[in-house]
Amino acid sequence: MPSMTALITPAESASRPELPRRPVPHERTPDRPTPSGGRPHPRTAHTVGDPTILEALRQVVEQQIGPREPGVIYQNSDGAFEVLSVTRDPERARGLLNRRCAQWAVIVRDVLHPDGEPFVVGTVWTTSDRLVREAAAR
Repeated sequence: MPSMTALITPAESASRPELPRRPVPHERTPDRPTPSGGRPHPRTAHTVGDPTILEALRQVVEQQIGPREPGVIYQNSDGAFEVLSVTRDPERARGLLNRRCAQWAVIVRDVLHPDGEPFVVGTVWTTSDRLVREAAAR
């Protein structure tokens, strides 16, 4: 029967070569040259001036907003809300929501609380959202 010390004793370090060390992520190393120019941001590379991509983005935004427009009241698990304003300007939406990728924002007021202050949401319309009142015809 083999002795237990042979299983517990670490191998001699001199008998094995040292394993290569992985570089810290994004560390420049001689064996991994940095690509020249870097990758462009997807929005600037593909969407600027391409009408098909811009139309696809507009359709996605409209699906995410759903039927929310000024005057609509909708309800979900968080409460019932009256839509005061819808912003489709990405720059303004980013500022309102403090998110770099925001494409739109909705300003709502909680109708279940009479002293409810308006606030901004960027949540996508889902199947759990329910339309309570449509907007008045203009």
